[in-house]
Amino acid sequence: MNIDIICVGKIKEKYIKEAIEEYSKRLSRYCNLNILEVLDEKTVENASSTVCEKIKLSEANRIEKYIKNDAVLVTLEIDGKMLDSVEFAGKISKWGVDGFSDIQFVIGGSIGLHKSICDKADYHLSFSKMTFPHQLMRVILLEQIYRSYRINNNEPYHK
Repeated sequence: MNIDIICVGKIKEKYIKEAIEEYSKRLSRYCNLNILEVLDEKTVENASSTVCEKIKLSEANRIEKYIKNDAVLVTLEIDGKMLDSVEFAGKISKWGVDGFSDIQFVIGGSIGLHKSICDKADYHLSFSKMTFPHQLMRVILLEQIYRSYRINNNEPYHK
């Protein structure tokens, strides 16, 4: 299975980079993982909705370049479907059984994803109603993908 994580912005914090590297290493025995970063736009404090839409559209245009037509496209959205870890593992397994060899997860920038990207998604996923920093969301997503492979391979995982 090929898994792409398309995300907006670069990681600056050392502890987040280290966590991403650790989960990438762990996942290497289960799948081919690619983390694809697109440039983020600077967002001013209290930006108007018009400015936010322009920013999200600009980021969406960059994201669009990486989207594969034959992949399952999963957007991370606050209003997406919440799953527990076993259900998430089941989704990943089902997509593979259904013949998909590529899954692409998209994490937006600090103000979220443009509607044009969300509309293309095959699945809208939420990890919580809470808001997380988009950089930290990479780590959370990687951990859950890793956990999914452990579950699907009947290997021990922390409950």
